[in-house]
Amino acid sequence: MKYALLSLFVVANLAADTLLVVNKRDAALAFVDPASMKVLGKVSTGEGPHEVAVSGDGKTAVVCNYGTGPNPGSTLTVVDVVARKEIRRVTLPGLLRPHGIQAIGSRFYITTEGSRAVMRYDAAADRVDWISGTGQDGTHMIVVAPGEKKIYTANIGSNSVSVLDLTNAPRATTLKQIAVAKGPEGIDLAPNGSALWAAGRTPEGGISIIDPKTDSVVRTIPTATKFANRLKFTPDGTKVLISDPTLNEIWIFDAATGDQIKKIPTAPGPSGILLTADGKRLYVACASAGKVLAIDTATWAVVGEVETGTEPDGLAYAGK
Repeated sequence: MKYALLSLFVVANLAADTLLVVNKRDAALAFVDPASMKVLGKVSTGEGPHEVAVSGDGKTAVVCNYGTGPNPGSTLTVVDVVARKEIRRVTLPGLLRPHGIQAIGSRFYITTEGSRAVMRYDAAADRVDWISGTGQDGTHMIVVAPGEKKIYTANIGSNSVSVLDLTNAPRATTLKQIAVAKGPEGIDLAPNGSALWAAGRTPEGGISIIDPKTDSVVRTIPTATKFANRLKFTPDGTKVLISDPTLNEIWIFDAATGDQIKKIPTAPGPSGILLTADGKRLYVACASAGKVLAIDTATWAVVGEVETGTEPDGLAYAGK
């Protein structure tokens, strides 16, 4: 009987949801229990980690070690989420400043800002199996369309979004540049694939809406944000959220009309944002406050918070 109970306990723990938080200044990845909002443990990463993603099965996390101003990073930290320990440190082949990251199964698509390129790391095989240049400055965040046939990157320095068509990859990759709002950083694709939004992070603001069928800008929405940092669609596709670490607010837009419908005040420095798959919780990494907020999306009220370390930024979620 005791072994049966132990087995159930182990299975429950393996299936437990975990919020992963990158703390840039600490060079550490924190594991948070989203139910209690308590830190469960931490793992050291490379210098200046910025973003993290979790494999489809929730077992493996990859952290992009971006580096600091004078020291560009060139490594990934691969982590066992269940055991909360580093599996390996991957040195990238001549690629600098890994940053934006999205996982599809065990494949991690990553921007390498310092090399003006994107790459794919297969965690199951432990190898970089694809690299392609964007030719743009500040290739920062990345969105991979369903089916892995198209990739979009936000290029801060070139005021553009790159479109990499992988239909005939690896033999050939088609590259297109789209001029968008100045300084694009936050970027996301609607859940139904109908629109791609890219927000400019300059004081001029502005959100460019791109039609993925034509890969062209169909609308530009003026905004009063001061520094649009991250942008996410809600899972139902009805709203778009943008974090502004200068205004200490989360802005909410109606995805259909483009109207700004609400502002949520936060702790100082809201940067990374993440919505659970069911859309019921929003997590906000407030870098200047050193904490992560949990927000109930039914009321948009803060229902929990946790101090995770110095300058929390990138977020990922392992679980349902």
